[in-house]
Amino acid sequence: MDKKELALTEAVESLQEDMLDFTCRLVAQPSVLGEEDGALEVMEQEMASLGLDPVRAPMDSPEMAAHPGFAPTPWSQEGRYSLAATRPADAEGGKSVILNGHLDVVSEEPSDRWERDPYEPLIDGGWLHGRGAGDMKGGVAAMTYALKAVERAGLGLAAPVTLEGVIEEECTGNGALACLVAGFDADAALIPEPFGPIILTSQVGVMWFKVSLTGVAKHTLEASSGVNAIETCCYLMKALRELEKDFNQNKGEDYAHLDNPAHLNIGVIQGGDWPSTVPAMAEFHCRLGFMPDVSFEQASQAVRDCLAQAAQQDAWLRLNPPEVEFYGFRSQGHRVPRDQPALNLLGQCHEELSGEQAASYACTCTTDLRSFVAYGRAQATCFGPVAQNIHSPNERVNIDSMIYTAKVYALFLARWCGLVQ
Repeated sequence: MDKKELALTEAVESLQEDMLDFTCRLVAQPSVLGEEDGALEVMEQEMASLGLDPVRAPMDSPEMAAHPGFAPTPWSQEGRYSLAATRPADAEGGKSVILNGHLDVVSEEPSDRWERDPYEPLIDGGWLHGRGAGDMKGGVAAMTYALKAVERAGLGLAAPVTLEGVIEEECTGNGALACLVAGFDADAALIPEPFGPIILTSQVGVMWFKVSLTGVAKHTLEASSGVNAIETCCYLMKALRELEKDFNQNKGEDYAHLDNPAHLNIGVIQGGDWPSTVPAMAEFHCRLGFMPDVSFEQASQAVRDCLAQAAQQDAWLRLNPPEVEFYGFRSQGHRVPRDQPALNLLGQCHEELSGEQAASYACTCTTDLRSFVAYGRAQATCFGPVAQNIHSPNERVNIDSMIYTAKVYALFLARWCGLVQ
Protein backbone atom coordinates (compact mmCIF):
# COMPACT_ATOMS: atom_id res chain seq x y z
CA MET A 1 0.00 0.00 0.00
CA ASP A 2 1.12 3.55 -0.65
CA LYS A 3 0.83 6.39 1.89
CA LYS A 4 -2.68 7.39 0.82
CA GLU A 5 -3.98 3.84 1.05
CA LEU A 6 -2.33 3.42 4.44
CA ALA A 7 -4.02 6.63 5.60
CA LEU A 8 -7.31 5.21 4.38
CA THR A 9 -7.03 2.01 6.42
CA GLU A 10 -5.94 4.04 9.45
CA ALA A 11 -9.04 6.18 8.97
CA VAL A 12 -11.16 3.03 9.20
CA GLU A 13 -9.52 2.23 12.54
CA SER A 14 -10.27 5.72 13.81
CA LEU A 15 -13.94 5.29 12.95
CA GLN A 16 -14.41 2.02 14.85
CA GLU A 17 -16.50 3.50 17.67
CA ASP A 18 -18.77 5.33 15.23
CA MET A 19 -19.18 2.15 13.20
CA LEU A 20 -20.20 0.15 16.26
CA ASP A 21 -22.58 2.87 17.41
CA PHE A 22 -24.28 2.84 14.00
CA THR A 23 -24.57 -0.95 14.10
CA CYS A 24 -26.12 -0.84 17.56
CA ARG A 25 -28.66 1.77 16.48
CA LEU A 26 -29.66 -0.45 13.56
CA VAL A 27 -29.86 -3.60 15.70
CA ALA A 28 -32.12 -1.78 18.16
CA GLN A 29 -34.72 -1.51 15.37
CA PRO A 30 -36.79 -4.74 15.06
CA SER A 31 -36.95 -4.54 11.26
CA VAL A 32 -38.94 -7.68 10.50
CA LEU A 33 -41.23 -7.77 7.47
CA GLY A 34 -43.65 -4.85 7.58
CA GLU A 35 -41.79 -3.09 10.40
CA GLU A 36 -38.68 -1.81 8.62
CA ASP A 37 -39.42 1.92 8.98
CA GLY A 38 -37.24 2.38 12.06
CA ALA A 39 -34.16 0.87 10.45
CA LEU A 40 -34.79 2.82 7.24
CA GLU A 41 -34.97 6.03 9.27
CA VAL A 42 -31.67 5.27 11.02
CA MET A 43 -30.04 4.51 7.66
CA GLU A 44 -31.45 7.65 6.05
CA GLN A 45 -30.17 9.80 8.91
CA GLU A 46 -26.73 8.17 8.68
CA MET A 47 -26.53 8.80 4.94
CA ALA A 48 -27.44 12.45 5.49
CA SER A 49 -24.84 12.79 8.28
CA LEU A 50 -22.19 11.67 5.78
CA GLY A 51 -23.15 14.54 3.51
CA LEU A 52 -25.11 12.36 1.09
CA ASP A 53 -28.57 12.96 -0.33
CA PRO A 54 -30.70 9.84 0.30
CA VAL A 55 -33.28 8.87 -2.31
CA ARG A 56 -36.27 6.65 -1.55
CA ALA A 57 -36.61 4.02 -4.29
CA PRO A 58 -40.30 2.98 -4.36
CA MET A 59 -41.28 -0.66 -4.45
CA ASP A 60 -44.86 0.05 -5.57
CA SER A 61 -44.13 1.82 -8.87
CA PRO A 62 -45.62 0.70 -12.19
CA GLU A 63 -42.07 0.07 -13.43
CA MET A 64 -41.48 -2.34 -10.56
CA ALA A 65 -44.74 -4.20 -11.14
CA ALA A 66 -43.84 -4.67 -14.81
CA HIS A 67 -40.24 -5.75 -14.20
CA PRO A 68 -39.44 -9.42 -14.88
CA GLY A 69 -37.54 -9.65 -11.61
CA PHE A 70 -40.40 -8.39 -9.44
CA ALA A 71 -41.70 -10.96 -6.96
CA PRO A 72 -45.47 -10.83 -6.29
CA THR A 73 -46.42 -10.82 -2.61
CA PRO A 74 -49.56 -11.43 -0.59
CA TRP A 75 -48.75 -8.27 1.39
CA SER A 76 -49.13 -4.78 -0.07
CA GLN A 77 -46.13 -2.99 -1.53
CA GLU A 78 -47.83 0.40 -1.15
CA GLY A 79 -45.54 2.96 0.44
CA ARG A 80 -42.63 0.56 0.75
CA TYR A 81 -39.18 1.69 -0.34
CA SER A 82 -35.44 1.16 -0.17
CA LEU A 83 -32.73 3.81 0.16
CA ALA A 84 -29.89 4.84 -2.12
CA ALA A 85 -27.43 7.71 -1.76
CA THR A 86 -24.61 8.51 -4.16
CA ARG A 87 -21.33 10.20 -3.31
CA PRO A 88 -20.45 12.13 -6.48
CA ALA A 89 -17.06 11.69 -8.10
CA ASP A 90 -14.37 14.28 -7.31
CA ALA A 91 -12.72 13.68 -10.67
CA GLU A 92 -13.05 11.52 -13.77
CA GLY A 93 -11.35 8.36 -14.87
CA GLY A 94 -12.37 5.78 -12.28
CA LYS A 95 -15.00 3.07 -12.18
CA SER A 96 -18.22 3.32 -10.19
CA VAL A 97 -19.39 1.01 -7.42
CA ILE A 98 -22.50 0.20 -5.39
CA LEU A 99 -22.20 -0.92 -1.76
CA ASN A 100 -25.45 -2.72 -0.96
CA GLY A 101 -26.76 -4.11 2.31
CA HIS A 102 -30.16 -5.18 3.57
CA LEU A 103 -31.81 -3.75 6.67
CA ASP A 104 -34.59 -6.31 7.11
CA VAL A 105 -34.25 -9.20 9.53
CA VAL A 106 -36.06 -12.46 10.16
CA SER A 107 -38.20 -12.95 13.25
CA GLU A 108 -36.51 -13.38 16.61
CA GLU A 109 -38.95 -16.14 17.58
CA PRO A 110 -38.76 -18.21 19.67
CA SER A 111 -37.61 -15.27 21.77
CA ASP A 112 -37.36 -17.33 24.96
CA ARG A 113 -34.38 -19.17 23.45
CA TRP A 114 -32.29 -15.97 23.53
CA GLU A 115 -29.86 -15.35 26.38
CA ARG A 116 -30.73 -11.63 26.21
CA ASP A 117 -33.22 -9.27 24.56
CA PRO A 118 -32.59 -9.73 20.81
CA TYR A 119 -33.09 -6.00 20.16
CA GLU A 120 -30.85 -4.72 22.94
CA PRO A 121 -27.43 -4.75 21.26
CA LEU A 122 -24.58 -5.83 23.49
CA ILE A 123 -20.83 -5.73 22.88
CA ASP A 124 -19.14 -8.55 24.76
CA GLY A 125 -15.94 -10.52 24.23
CA GLY A 126 -15.21 -9.11 20.78
CA TRP A 127 -18.72 -9.78 19.48
CA LEU A 128 -21.77 -7.57 18.93
CA HIS A 129 -24.93 -9.47 19.87
CA GLY A 130 -28.49 -8.99 18.64
CA ARG A 131 -30.95 -9.94 15.91
CA GLY A 132 -29.58 -8.67 12.61
CA ALA A 133 -26.12 -7.90 13.99
CA GLY A 134 -24.66 -10.47 11.63
CA ASP A 135 -27.33 -10.67 8.95
CA MET A 136 -26.48 -8.04 8.07
CA LYS A 137 -26.41 -4.75 9.95
CA GLY A 138 -22.76 -5.16 10.92
CA GLY A 139 -21.93 -5.44 7.22
CA VAL A 140 -24.06 -2.36 6.43
CA ALA A 141 -22.05 -0.39 8.97
CA ALA A 142 -18.75 -1.71 7.58
CA MET A 143 -19.55 -0.66 4.00
CA THR A 144 -20.89 2.72 5.15
CA TYR A 145 -17.76 3.55 7.14
CA ALA A 146 -15.47 2.32 4.40
CA LEU A 147 -16.87 5.22 2.39
CA LYS A 148 -16.73 7.57 5.38
CA ALA A 149 -13.03 6.72 5.74
CA VAL A 150 -12.34 8.38 2.37
CA GLU A 151 -13.53 11.69 3.83
CA ARG A 152 -11.77 11.12 7.17
CA ALA A 153 -8.48 10.54 5.31
CA GLY A 154 -8.92 13.81 3.37
CA LEU A 155 -9.15 12.04 0.04
CA GLY A 156 -11.54 11.98 -2.90
CA LEU A 157 -12.59 9.45 -5.52
CA ALA A 158 -12.50 9.52 -9.31
CA ALA A 159 -15.88 7.77 -9.68
CA PRO A 160 -19.25 7.83 -7.90
CA VAL A 161 -20.05 5.45 -5.04
CA THR A 162 -23.64 4.57 -4.13
CA LEU A 163 -24.71 3.28 -0.72
CA GLU A 164 -27.89 1.21 -0.67
CA GLY A 165 -29.90 0.20 2.37
CA VAL A 166 -32.64 -2.14 1.17
CA ILE A 167 -35.49 -4.23 2.52
CA GLU A 168 -37.16 -7.53 1.56
CA GLU A 169 -33.85 -9.29 0.94
CA GLU A 170 -35.12 -12.01 3.25
CA CYS A 171 -38.29 -12.70 1.26
CA THR A 172 -38.42 -11.27 -2.28
CA GLY A 173 -35.40 -9.24 -3.40
CA ASN A 174 -37.77 -6.45 -4.40
CA GLY A 175 -35.87 -3.89 -2.32
CA ALA A 176 -32.58 -4.12 -4.20
CA LEU A 177 -34.47 -4.37 -7.48
CA ALA A 178 -36.27 -1.10 -6.65
CA CYS A 179 -32.94 0.72 -6.48
CA LEU A 180 -31.94 -0.67 -9.87
CA VAL A 181 -35.31 0.26 -11.38
CA ALA A 182 -34.89 3.78 -9.93
CA GLY A 183 -31.71 4.14 -12.00
CA PHE A 184 -28.93 3.17 -9.60
CA ASP A 185 -26.38 0.98 -11.37
CA ALA A 186 -22.59 0.81 -11.43
CA ASP A 187 -19.53 -0.98 -12.77
CA ALA A 188 -19.17 -3.08 -9.62
CA ALA A 189 -21.33 -4.02 -6.64
CA LEU A 190 -20.23 -5.41 -3.27
CA ILE A 191 -22.52 -6.88 -0.62
CA PRO A 192 -21.06 -7.50 2.88
CA GLU A 193 -23.14 -10.59 3.66
CA PRO A 194 -21.86 -12.45 6.74
CA PHE A 195 -20.14 -15.25 4.85
CA GLY A 196 -16.69 -14.07 5.90
CA PRO A 197 -13.76 -13.04 3.67
CA ILE A 198 -14.77 -15.02 0.60
CA ILE A 199 -15.64 -14.17 -2.97
CA LEU A 200 -19.03 -15.51 -3.96
CA THR A 201 -19.14 -16.85 -7.51
CA SER A 202 -22.27 -19.05 -7.47
CA GLN A 203 -25.63 -19.05 -5.78
CA VAL A 204 -28.64 -21.28 -6.15
CA GLY A 205 -32.07 -20.12 -7.24
CA VAL A 206 -34.73 -19.95 -4.55
CA MET A 207 -38.52 -20.01 -4.65
CA TRP A 208 -41.28 -19.86 -2.07
CA PHE A 209 -44.65 -21.52 -2.46
CA LYS A 210 -47.76 -22.43 -0.49
CA VAL A 211 -49.67 -25.71 -0.88
CA SER A 212 -53.33 -25.66 0.22
CA LEU A 213 -55.68 -28.64 0.44
CA THR A 214 -59.00 -29.73 1.83
CA GLY A 215 -60.17 -32.72 3.83
CA VAL A 216 -63.46 -33.87 5.33
CA ALA A 217 -64.32 -32.66 8.82
CA LYS A 218 -65.70 -35.25 11.26
CA HIS A 219 -66.06 -35.65 14.98
CA THR A 220 -63.31 -37.94 16.20
CA LEU A 221 -65.86 -40.67 16.95
CA GLU A 222 -66.28 -40.82 13.14
CA ALA A 223 -62.66 -40.13 12.31
CA SER A 224 -62.36 -43.15 10.04
CA SER A 225 -64.91 -41.62 7.66
CA GLY A 226 -63.17 -38.24 7.55
CA VAL A 227 -60.14 -37.04 5.59
CA ASN A 228 -57.44 -35.44 7.73
CA ALA A 229 -56.04 -32.47 5.77
CA ILE A 230 -52.98 -32.19 8.01
CA GLU A 231 -52.02 -35.83 7.55
CA THR A 232 -52.55 -35.44 3.81
CA CYS A 233 -50.04 -32.58 3.88
CA CYS A 234 -47.47 -35.08 5.14
CA TYR A 235 -48.10 -37.27 2.11
CA LEU A 236 -47.42 -34.34 -0.23
CA MET A 237 -44.34 -33.30 1.74
CA LYS A 238 -42.90 -36.76 1.16
CA ALA A 239 -43.44 -36.34 -2.59
CA LEU A 240 -41.65 -32.98 -2.50
CA ARG A 241 -38.71 -34.62 -0.74
CA GLU A 242 -38.35 -36.90 -3.74
CA LEU A 243 -38.37 -33.84 -6.01
CA GLU A 244 -35.64 -32.34 -3.84
CA LYS A 245 -33.51 -35.40 -4.57
CA ASP A 246 -34.09 -34.90 -8.29
CA PHE A 247 -33.06 -31.24 -8.05
CA ASN A 248 -29.74 -32.32 -6.50
CA GLN A 249 -28.80 -34.82 -9.21
CA ASN A 250 -27.01 -32.40 -11.58
CA LYS A 251 -25.18 -30.10 -9.21
CA GLY A 252 -22.27 -28.92 -11.31
CA GLU A 253 -18.62 -28.77 -10.31
CA ASP A 254 -19.04 -25.80 -7.95
CA TYR A 255 -21.59 -27.69 -5.81
CA ALA A 256 -20.17 -31.21 -6.22
CA HIS A 257 -18.78 -31.23 -2.67
CA LEU A 258 -22.24 -30.65 -1.16
CA ASP A 259 -24.86 -33.36 -0.64
CA ASN A 260 -27.95 -31.18 -0.80
CA PRO A 261 -27.38 -27.66 -2.17
CA ALA A 262 -30.92 -27.40 -3.60
CA HIS A 263 -32.54 -27.67 -0.20
CA LEU A 264 -36.25 -27.98 0.55
CA ASN A 265 -37.36 -26.34 3.79
CA ILE A 266 -40.92 -26.83 5.01
CA GLY A 267 -41.11 -23.65 7.04
CA VAL A 268 -44.77 -23.15 7.96
CA ILE A 269 -47.74 -25.47 8.44
CA GLN A 270 -51.26 -24.43 9.42
CA GLY A 271 -54.45 -26.44 9.69
CA GLY A 272 -57.42 -27.47 11.73
CA ASP A 273 -59.32 -25.56 14.40
CA TRP A 274 -60.21 -28.06 17.14
CA PRO A 275 -58.38 -31.01 18.71
CA SER A 276 -61.46 -33.25 18.52
CA THR A 277 -62.35 -32.43 14.92
CA VAL A 278 -60.75 -34.04 11.87
CA PRO A 279 -59.21 -30.99 10.11
CA ALA A 280 -60.89 -30.06 6.84
CA MET A 281 -58.34 -27.43 5.78
CA ALA A 282 -54.55 -27.25 5.89
CA GLU A 283 -51.67 -25.53 4.15
CA PHE A 284 -47.90 -25.60 4.27
CA HIS A 285 -45.30 -23.17 2.98
CA CYS A 286 -41.97 -24.18 1.48
CA ARG A 287 -38.66 -22.80 0.38
CA LEU A 288 -36.96 -24.82 -2.36
CA GLY A 289 -33.59 -24.19 -3.95
CA PHE A 290 -32.74 -25.02 -7.54
CA MET A 291 -29.47 -25.07 -9.44
CA PRO A 292 -28.20 -22.03 -11.36
CA ASP A 293 -28.79 -23.57 -14.79
CA VAL A 294 -32.50 -24.12 -13.99
CA SER A 295 -34.99 -21.27 -14.49
CA PHE A 296 -37.70 -20.36 -12.03
CA GLU A 297 -40.27 -21.33 -14.66
CA GLN A 298 -38.75 -24.79 -14.98
CA ALA A 299 -38.44 -25.27 -11.23
CA SER A 300 -41.97 -24.09 -10.44
CA GLN A 301 -43.42 -26.31 -13.15
CA ALA A 302 -41.56 -29.25 -11.62
CA VAL A 303 -43.27 -28.51 -8.29
CA ARG A 304 -46.67 -28.37 -9.98
CA ASP A 305 -46.00 -31.65 -11.79
CA CYS A 306 -44.76 -33.34 -8.61
CA LEU A 307 -47.88 -32.41 -6.65
CA ALA A 308 -50.18 -33.35 -9.52
CA GLN A 309 -48.55 -36.77 -9.90
CA ALA A 310 -48.76 -37.40 -6.16
CA ALA A 311 -52.43 -36.40 -6.16
CA GLN A 312 -53.18 -38.97 -8.85
CA GLN A 313 -51.94 -41.70 -6.52
CA ASP A 314 -54.34 -40.73 -3.72
CA ALA A 315 -58.08 -41.40 -3.90
CA TRP A 316 -59.09 -38.17 -2.15
CA LEU A 317 -56.57 -35.86 -3.83
CA ARG A 318 -57.37 -37.26 -7.25
CA LEU A 319 -60.80 -35.65 -6.96
CA ASN A 320 -59.73 -32.76 -4.71
CA PRO A 321 -56.27 -31.75 -5.95
CA PRO A 322 -54.08 -29.44 -3.89
CA GLU A 323 -53.59 -25.83 -4.91
CA VAL A 324 -50.11 -24.34 -5.15
CA GLU A 325 -49.36 -20.63 -5.04
CA PHE A 326 -45.91 -19.15 -5.71
CA TYR A 327 -45.15 -15.92 -3.87
CA GLY A 328 -42.09 -14.11 -2.58
CA PHE A 329 -38.76 -15.50 -3.75
CA ARG A 330 -38.63 -16.49 -7.39
CA SER A 331 -34.91 -15.82 -7.61
CA GLN A 332 -32.77 -17.14 -10.42
CA GLY A 333 -29.42 -18.60 -9.44
CA HIS A 334 -26.20 -17.69 -11.19
CA ARG A 335 -22.57 -18.51 -11.78
CA VAL A 336 -20.04 -15.78 -12.59
CA PRO A 337 -16.35 -16.05 -13.58
CA ARG A 338 -13.90 -15.59 -10.71
CA ASP A 339 -11.48 -13.75 -12.99
CA GLN A 340 -13.65 -10.66 -13.50
CA PRO A 341 -11.64 -7.46 -12.86
CA ALA A 342 -13.69 -6.39 -9.82
CA LEU A 343 -13.48 -9.82 -8.19
CA ASN A 344 -9.77 -10.05 -8.92
CA LEU A 345 -9.16 -6.65 -7.37
CA LEU A 346 -11.21 -7.49 -4.29
CA GLY A 347 -9.16 -10.67 -3.86
CA GLN A 348 -5.93 -8.70 -4.20
CA CYS A 349 -7.02 -6.21 -1.55
CA HIS A 350 -7.83 -9.03 0.85
CA GLU A 351 -4.56 -10.82 0.17
CA GLU A 352 -2.52 -7.66 0.69
CA LEU A 353 -4.17 -6.95 4.03
CA SER A 354 -4.30 -10.53 5.34
CA GLY A 355 -1.56 -12.40 3.53
CA GLU A 356 -4.10 -15.04 2.50
CA GLN A 357 -6.01 -15.75 -0.67
CA ALA A 358 -9.80 -15.41 -0.62
CA ALA A 359 -11.62 -18.65 -1.30
CA SER A 360 -14.35 -18.86 -3.91
CA TYR A 361 -17.75 -19.58 -2.47
CA ALA A 362 -20.74 -21.40 -3.97
CA CYS A 363 -23.72 -20.27 -1.91
CA THR A 364 -26.70 -22.50 -1.13
CA CYS A 365 -28.98 -19.55 -0.37
CA THR A 366 -29.87 -16.46 -2.36
CA THR A 367 -28.70 -12.86 -1.88
CA ASP A 368 -29.42 -9.51 -3.51
CA LEU A 369 -26.65 -10.27 -5.99
CA ARG A 370 -29.43 -11.67 -8.16
CA SER A 371 -30.60 -8.18 -9.19
CA PHE A 372 -27.12 -6.98 -10.16
CA VAL A 373 -26.17 -10.12 -12.06
CA ALA A 374 -29.48 -10.68 -13.85
CA TYR A 375 -30.56 -7.12 -14.58
CA GLY A 376 -27.66 -4.70 -14.05
CA ARG A 377 -24.22 -4.16 -15.50
CA ALA A 378 -22.18 -4.55 -12.31
CA GLN A 379 -19.55 -7.19 -11.65
CA ALA A 380 -20.94 -8.24 -8.28
CA THR A 381 -20.02 -10.44 -5.33
CA CYS A 382 -20.33 -10.85 -1.57
CA PHE A 383 -17.49 -10.37 0.91
CA GLY A 384 -18.25 -9.59 4.54
CA PRO A 385 -17.85 -10.10 8.27
CA VAL A 386 -17.95 -13.32 10.26
CA ALA A 387 -21.22 -13.99 12.09
CA GLN A 388 -22.76 -16.78 14.13
CA ASN A 389 -26.35 -17.94 14.63
CA ILE A 390 -27.91 -15.94 11.82
CA HIS A 391 -31.65 -16.75 11.60
CA SER A 392 -31.22 -18.36 15.04
CA PRO A 393 -31.30 -17.31 18.69
CA ASN A 394 -28.21 -15.52 20.04
CA GLU A 395 -27.07 -14.04 16.73
CA ARG A 396 -23.79 -12.14 16.83
CA VAL A 397 -21.14 -10.59 14.58
CA ASN A 398 -17.40 -10.54 15.16
CA ILE A 399 -16.25 -6.95 15.63
CA ASP A 400 -12.71 -7.42 14.28
CA SER A 401 -14.18 -8.92 11.12
CA MET A 402 -16.40 -5.86 10.68
CA ILE A 403 -13.40 -3.54 10.90
CA TYR A 404 -11.46 -5.78 8.53
CA THR A 405 -14.30 -5.79 6.00
CA ALA A 406 -14.39 -2.00 6.09
CA LYS A 407 -10.64 -1.88 5.43
CA VAL A 408 -10.89 -4.21 2.44
CA TYR A 409 -13.79 -2.19 1.05
CA ALA A 410 -11.93 1.10 1.56
CA LEU A 411 -8.88 -0.25 -0.25
CA PHE A 412 -11.11 -1.54 -3.03
CA LEU A 413 -12.67 1.93 -3.41
CA ALA A 414 -9.21 3.46 -3.61
CA ARG A 415 -8.11 1.16 -6.41
CA TRP A 416 -11.38 0.63 -8.30
CA CYS A 417 -12.64 4.22 -8.23
CA GLY A 418 -9.22 5.88 -8.02
CA LEU A 419 -8.07 8.22 -5.27
CA VAL A 420 -7.96 12.00 -5.61
CA GLN A 421 -5.79 14.04 -3.25
